[in-house]
Amino acid sequence: MEYRKFEHTFVIRLDPGEEILTSLIQICKKEKIRLASVNGLGAAGTVQLGVYDTKKKEYYSHEYKGLYEIASLMGSITEKDGEPYLHLHMVIGNPHNGECHSGHLGRAVISATGEIIVTEIPGAVGRRADETVGLNLFEFSKED
Repeated sequence: MEYRKFEHTFVIRLDPGEEILTSLIQICKKEKIRLASVNGLGAAGTVQLGVYDTKKKEYYSHEYKGLYEIASLMGSITEKDGEPYLHLHMVIGNPHNGECHSGHLGRAVISATGEIIVTEIPGAVGRRADETVGLNLFEFSKED
């Protein structure tokens, strides 16, 4: 992994074998990123994507292994209990059959490269568990 900071923007390159969420959390901790938007693309060999069932309040995940293009990676970085909290979605495409899969990112290991842009936003937004939907939703502090 290598990255550069330009004012409030981080330009990140991930290398083969590196996991996206783990790498971004490392950068968030090192750079003290509390609130940001994320977008990216690249190629991955192992990807876990999930879809949330609002009635059962649980994620259904599927793991994809093979050659996949990351057509889109997007989401947010906030905080929960003082730690970085990443909420990312991904679209992957199979170059051999044109099939695409998308969902909430649980894990993705880079196979060729990952090009990710993290745009830091001044301030902080937390997360709180919401019993109604069963998810960790944005929590806005009165100080921010």
